[in-house]
Amino acid sequence: MKKIRNCSVVIPVYNSAQILPELIERLQKSLAGSVRQYEIILVNDGSRDQSWEVIEELCGRHPGLRGIDLLRNYGQGNALLRGIIAARHEIIVTMDDDLQHPPEEIPKLLAELERGYDVVYGYAEVEGHDVKRTFASRLIKKLMRLIVSTPGIERSGPFRAFRTHLRDGFADFRNPYVSIDVLLSWSTTRYSHVPVRHDRRKSGKSNYNLRKLITHALNLLLGFSTLPLRLASLLGFFLTLFGMGVLLYVIGYMLFHGSPVQGFTFLASLISIFSGVQLFALGIIGEYLARMYIQLMQRPVYAVRAEVNSASKTSKQ
Repeated sequence: MKKIRNCSVVIPVYNSAQILPELIERLQKSLAGSVRQYEIILVNDGSRDQSWEVIEELCGRHPGLRGIDLLRNYGQGNALLRGIIAARHEIIVTMDDDLQHPPEEIPKLLAELERGYDVVYGYAEVEGHDVKRTFASRLIKKLMRLIVSTPGIERSGPFRAFRTHLRDGFADFRNPYVSIDVLLSWSTTRYSHVPVRHDRRKSGKSNYNLRKLITHALNLLLGFSTLPLRLASLLGFFLTLFGMGVLLYVIGYMLFHGSPVQGFTFLASLISIFSGVQLFALGIIGEYLARMYIQLMQRPVYAVRAEVNSASKTSKQ
């Protein structure tokens, strides 16, 4: 493959001390043959193992490595955002730290990007997840399709390459709920997708369980879309029509039978339906208000404890 441009690879790290040496070795081999100049940015997202110590050791032995240590675990999206902001080269590649995204597949993303696209996703045609994880992953991608009106966005994922200037579209983003896919959609609609190999995790287990994935889906829906509010409005509208229909039925019943509709069950059912819908709508409004309140508190998207690179010693923040 012809060598193209300069590339920054951003990788959020969480409890991957055993995997990092092999990851860096394979990354350097892949990048050396496909780009003129590169850097690898490892963002330690509050790991509980020796990941940061391993990052420091790797930065001391390998050129082109940079390490960023966050104060605590902020989440994959937040860690990615910190690495993206720190990137110095004109193309950024993001990937997971578990080697399920083979570094050898990066040239495919870069080659597709050179065809004039702004964002290229590498998607696995066959994923090795269990049933629950697969269901949650598909749910998230369906929600992404509702939020981002870009064809093929359902093939999005953490293995992506994009042009660094796209970050100008979200340079002032301060919401603690981060979705890199949504942020990129603010700057471009020129997307493409290429099939890539998807390997098994080298060691340990995934940090995403069903609960975390569902929480992520809710954050996507409530943090970057007004769809729930619209659904609540539509539900209220149709139930208003239903209530008017019930009223006409009661009036008609009284006119034809000469007595009102009898039965406590009928009345209790109507009250339960309308009360439940009201509480549901209030709950949705409350979720949006809570997110506005959190954003007004100006909680940091991330905070850095220390940084290290191959050319200097660790610097404390």
